[in-house]
Amino acid sequence: MRAVDTAIEGVKVIELESFPDHRGAFVRYWNDGVWQAAGIGPFVADNVSVSHAGVLRGLHLQAVDPQGKLVSVLSGSIFDVAVDVRAGSATFGQWVGVHLRAGEPRQFWVPPGFAHGFCVTEGPATVHYRCTSHYQPDAQVGVSWNDPALGIDWPIADPILSERDASLPPLNASMAIRNV
Repeated sequence: MRAVDTAIEGVKVIELESFPDHRGAFVRYWNDGVWQAAGIGPFVADNVSVSHAGVLRGLHLQAVDPQGKLVSVLSGSIFDVAVDVRAGSATFGQWVGVHLRAGEPRQFWVPPGFAHGFCVTEGPATVHYRCTSHYQPDAQVGVSWNDPALGIDWPIADPILSERDASLPPLNASMAIRNV
């Protein structure tokens, strides 16, 4: 495993080691000692979503006990995005995006204090999230996927959204996560 820094401190692309042979391939997606030594984890919950091509999920975050997420794609492909919403951060409102595809041994580490979202570029996509804190429905907030102040360069123009995601507000300083 190799953790590669991105343009925003703390957000990482994880390049996994693959062991291919005549039967297929073996990839280790998690080893607590190795990943935690890279500052990733610890984790308390695993979640999986399945989405059709053209679906956009996000941008979501948890205002209380923010979640870090280690994201892997098990089928299909996605464009995955992390937006810095940490109070006082020098990179507040900036984003990093990465393409993740099944069969490419990579993960995306979205630390606590970031809004997270993705769009499915090839579906259906099965996305696995390993989370650092438990889901708290009453603490869920979000940011508009097409907030012009963020300027996220999504690879799809007219995404399929949930009713909730379609009505999320733009990012503002009052939405900043504190105590991360």
